[in-house]
Amino acid sequence: MAEAYLRELEVLLEQMDGAADIEARHFFSGAAAYADGRIFASLTPVGLALKLSEADRAALQHLGATPLQYFPKAPIKKDYLVLPDAIADDANARDGWIEKSVAYVLTLPKPKAKSGGR
Repeated sequence: MAEAYLRELEVLLEQMDGAADIEARHFFSGAAAYADGRIFASLTPVGLALKLSEADRAALQHLGATPLQYFPKAPIKKDYLVLPDAIADDANARDGWIEKSVAYVLTLPKPKAKSGGR
C-alpha cells in the first residue's frame, strides 16, 4: 500500500521546477518528500500534509486544512497541515502550497546525520 503513495507523490513532484534537490521516499505507511534533505511533505492514508511556516499554516487553516495526526491518539505534528480535498485535487492550488512548503523548509537547518553509535 505504501508503494502506491510513493508513486503518487513522485508524480506530484515531477511538476516541480527543480529549484531544489527533491526526492520522495517510503515513510511509515506512505511516502515523504524531501527538499535538499529536509522533509516538507507526506502522503499517507490521512492525506497530503505539508510543513509550512506559521503564517502559511494560519492562512491554509482558513481554507479548511487540518493539523496532521497520523492516527488517533498520535501526537499532532504542529508544523504540518493536511490539505483539504478541494486544494489537494486542484493542481494549481496544490502546487502553490507545495512551493511554499519547499521554500520554507529550505530556510531551516539541514538535519544532522544520524551517527551509527552503539
